Amino acid sequence: MIDAVVLDLGNVLVRWDPRGAFAGRLPARDTEAFLVDFDFMAFNHQQDAGRSWADARVDLAASAPEHLPALDLYLEHIADTLVGPVPGSAELVHDLRASGVRLLGLTNWSAETFHLAETAAPAIGLLEGVLVSGEVGVAKPDPRIFALLTQRFGLRPERTVFADDSAANVAAGSTAGYDAVLFTTADALRADLVARGVALPRT
Repeated sequence: MIDAVVLDLGNVLVRWDPRGAFAGRLPARDTEAFLVDFDFMAFNHQQDAGRSWADARVDLAASAPEHLPALDLYLEHIADTLVGPVPGSAELVHDLRASGVRLLGLTNWSAETFHLAETAAPAIGLLEGVLVSGEVGVAKPDPRIFALLTQRFGLRPERTVFADDSAANVAAGSTAGYDAVLFTTADALRADLVARGVALPRT
C-alpha cells in the first residue's frame, strides 16, 4: 500500500544543465575547466546545503579566482540552466494527483534560486509541498534530510515511494526506510508505481 510519492526535482521534473549558462558566452575549454576540472558539482553541493552565493564567491576568490568570471556568468544566466520539464513528468504529476496519493518533493537546490523551478516546470506547483535542501541547511544524501522529510510531512517511509536520479540519494532514501527507486524516465517510474499498486493509467 503506497500512501505517498516523493519526487526529486532536478532531472526528474525539471531538466537542469549547467552548460546552459555558458552556451555562446564562454569558450568551451573554459566551460569544461569550470564544470569538470574544477568540479563545479562538488562546489554547487555546498549551495544545496545552504551556503549563500555571496559566500560561495568569497570562497572561490580565495581558492580558485581564475573561475570567478565563470561563476558570475552562471549566476547571471542561471535561468538558462533550467531547460524545461523532463519528458512525461507533467503528465505523471497530473495522474498521481488524480490517483489520490500524496505527492511531495525533496530537492537539493539553493534557497536563493529555487523560485526559478516552477517557471521552468509548472507541474512543480502542483506538489503538496517541497522540502528544499538550501532552506534547511542539509542536502541529500545526508540522512538528516530524510528524517526531516518524514517529520515535516508525517510520512510512513515504508509506504512512501521516493524517486531520485542519483544512485547515492536512492541508497540513502532506502537506508532511511523509504521505498526508493532510481529515476530514469517518467514512463519507467510510472511502471514502477503501477507495479506497487498505484492506480495510474499506462502510457
